[in-house]
Amino acid sequence: MIKEKKILPLLLALFLAPQAMTGKTKDNTKSIQTAESAVITYFQKNIAQDSIPTFRCDQKIKPSQAEDAGRNVWAWWKKVNASLNEEKLIPLTKLSEKHKGLWKLPAEKEPNAQMPYYWGSKGNCPEAGYPLFLYLHGSGPKASEWETGWQLAQMFDDGPSVYFIPQIPNEGGYYRWWQKAKIYAWERLFRQAMLSDSINANRFYCFGISEGGYGSQRLASYYADYLAAAGPMAGGEPLINAPVENCMNIGYSMLTGSEDYGFYRNILTQYTLAAFDSLEQKYPEHYRHRIALIPGRGHGIDYRPTTPWLKDFVRNPQPKSFIWEDFEMDGIYRRGFYNLAVVERAPLKAGERTVYTMQITDNRIDLEVKNVTYKVVETDPQWGIGLKYQKTYQNAEQGKFLIYLSSDLVNLGRKVSVYVNGKKAYTGKPQQRLEHLVNSCITFADPERLFPAAIAIDLEKL
Repeated sequence: MIKEKKILPLLLALFLAPQAMTGKTKDNTKSIQTAESAVITYFQKNIAQDSIPTFRCDQKIKPSQAEDAGRNVWAWWKKVNASLNEEKLIPLTKLSEKHKGLWKLPAEKEPNAQMPYYWGSKGNCPEAGYPLFLYLHGSGPKASEWETGWQLAQMFDDGPSVYFIPQIPNEGGYYRWWQKAKIYAWERLFRQAMLSDSINANRFYCFGISEGGYGSQRLASYYADYLAAAGPMAGGEPLINAPVENCMNIGYSMLTGSEDYGFYRNILTQYTLAAFDSLEQKYPEHYRHRIALIPGRGHGIDYRPTTPWLKDFVRNPQPKSFIWEDFEMDGIYRRGFYNLAVVERAPLKAGERTVYTMQITDNRIDLEVKNVTYKVVETDPQWGIGLKYQKTYQNAEQGKFLIYLSSDLVNLGRKVSVYVNGKKAYTGKPQQRLEHLVNSCITFADPERLFPAAIAIDLEKL
């Protein structure tokens, strides 16, 4: 959650101003240095925090300066990350060389949690950078599962590519890929990979097998705004754990054996297919998917077809349409999704969630904000697991959020109208300001989502 906290306004009257007049050059240089110092200090204090205060600065940016200002902010972000006292990704070498790294995960998130990982490349680096594949292994003995993942990664026909192959930190009754310590690891991975000139920020892929299939299905929904595509195999989550709606703008492959009866994986895969088919009919060409039951196969299937299918997808980091069901994993909520950032979550009833549906047409933004509740309509008779659910929606009346904007989403030189649940919530020309670039940078840690403008919405005031 982003919490507001005012800092002293920066007196940057000449920040990024044209330097045509020699007499103003020194003042301009000084003001840029002042901005750099303030932003770097803010990043240093908050980059590793779970709760992030809002950076405040009223300095406007001219439309012609927005791109350069964004580059400056990203350069400052990279500078702070480079000096951050944390375990970095090991140097990138060939995957076949089997180089291993190790991340120690916070004890308060999981005791005695260390995540070894393989980090390596296949083929020569493309001009735009390598695609990045995150592979999640199954729930067998973690040493052998990790080794199998490295062997499979070399076999898959997806080069040139880079692989991050983690070993789950602990084993036992209930260790999963979507728990707190692992969320910490994925967000570190995304952040550090985005900083690398060798990685293509728009070609991240997540996939896995068995327990890794469950994990990648959850992560696909939770982190869809970072992914180009996802590919769970031999898994099958109840959709309350991985809302399909969030996958509007990514490629989605899901392959399961038709005779994979364990924990109803074959049945749950069929329910996932039905949900994708339904949404694809409602939003043509937005829910691209390949979901299939492999005839005559149980829990073991041919894993080779997944990554060649995934690698053709490229992320759209700023889509004009998306649905976000804001769900938690292990008690942790995302700060935002695509170009929307939560400022203050509304108090919700137990099990209730907020769903945002955004559509941008020209300079009009239509946003539905609803609360959704789930009702179990099918339960398995052995363990009492909810297999199928019915959703009920009603308009949300509380909550604060930001709609970040760029020239890729709207024409910032003209008035923008925002309608929320059919009511006009805003009309005007959004100001482009330094603070929006800084806040969107620390929220998403994504070079493709540095937004110079934002519109604040408070549902209670509509």
